[in-house]
Amino acid sequence: MKISVPGARRISTRTATAAGLALAGLLVTAAPAATAAPMAAPPTLRSAPSAVLAAPDIPLANVKAHLTQLSSIAAANGGNRAHGRAGYLASVNYVKGKLDAAGFTTSVQQFTSSGATGYNLIADWPGGDPNQVVMSGAHLDSVTSGAGINDNGSGSAATLEAALAVSRAQLQPAKHLRFAWWGAEELGLIGSKYYVNNLPSAERAKISGYLNFDMIGSPNPGYFVYDDDPEIEQTFKDYYAGIGIPTEIETEGDGRSDHAPFQNVGIPVGGLFSGADYIKTAAQAQKWGGTSGQAFDRCYHASCDTTANINDTVLDRNSDAIAYAVWTLSAATTVPPAGTVFENLADVTVPDNGAAITSSVTVSGLTGNAPPALKVGVDIKHTWRGDLVIDLLAPDGTAYRLKNSSGSDSADNVIATYTVNASSEVANGVWKLRVQDIASSDTGYIDSWRLTF
Repeated sequence: MKISVPGARRISTRTATAAGLALAGLLVTAAPAATAAPMAAPPTLRSAPSAVLAAPDIPLANVKAHLTQLSSIAAANGGNRAHGRAGYLASVNYVKGKLDAAGFTTSVQQFTSSGATGYNLIADWPGGDPNQVVMSGAHLDSVTSGAGINDNGSGSAATLEAALAVSRAQLQPAKHLRFAWWGAEELGLIGSKYYVNNLPSAERAKISGYLNFDMIGSPNPGYFVYDDDPEIEQTFKDYYAGIGIPTEIETEGDGRSDHAPFQNVGIPVGGLFSGADYIKTAAQAQKWGGTSGQAFDRCYHASCDTTANINDTVLDRNSDAIAYAVWTLSAATTVPPAGTVFENLADVTVPDNGAAITSSVTVSGLTGNAPPALKVGVDIKHTWRGDLVIDLLAPDGTAYRLKNSSGSDSADNVIATYTVNASSEVANGVWKLRVQDIASSDTGYIDSWRLTF
């Protein structure tokens, strides 16, 4: 993701390409201390590691063709694809046939619920580190009242097409790729719970992250991103920021879909959602279009959830976002190359005895987390530097105190390099220098500041 900042520039020999984010750990929210050192000259930069292979554009026509097939399957089997019904097993066989032909290793897992046999379909793409598994999934069953084309033919079809795109590209990811289609989600996440509960703890530990896609083609859509794991969340946000689409945190169905069993055993999770029976607000309609005062999906769990109940634009964008996440998160994770510098040269006035101000630097094109010795170079012109309190703000809002105020420090200017242990923070994102003057009579401004990775 790249955001232009007036007066800002990036000093680097890296190619300007998006790269993968690491999939481990939660961000620390404390405000660790930093140490100061004399301002150093800019370091010599070294070149970046190889860029991650760009994710493909997923053809909307292909995704819709799968939806047409699922609709036909429902029509031929009593009008639905529900657990324990012939339409569900026919749906499993359709998806399995596509994956088998594409070179995946597939397996069908059976379970029993409500007196009927249920099925999970698991597909593994050959290669990648078996100890680091990136898993994507969607529930394949519908409710009994209809064909379930948005809920959840949309997520199932887009996940299938992302898997087939992996095959077409003959992708050789650093991490192992696994895809899943769950049964009996509509009865209480039965299929995904069965899978997770029967997965040995050693195998659970190998799953770096699980991505869930449940209802991603809603006719009056929103663009919602799960906020469960910060790095998976940021991956999706980066994709949407790159195409200029604002997102919101998904709260409507939080914990009500197949990511919940994974999250409950400590596996990092994330996903996308376009809305169900909640009502779109006026602010959301202004941001995304559509109709305020109306449900995101008026056909939620109803017989009208047919192929006519799909918004092509949101389905297309979400399908591409799935591919972006699969490609990005399965790529090799590397630390940012030592010596990469991002700098803002724009002057920002610091109000005398006033509110805190910030200056931003957008970091992009790096992979993994920030280093344990992130260098923060600060050049602030001020007639009494003891008045100043200075913090570095990470992209998630975590504050790192660089300098406290001191009434006895009457010297001019703050020209220093601070060292921050930012290893718990994702490198890419908008970093901010926050400065506040807490006493009167002296004035100043931020002249420039930089981050050296």
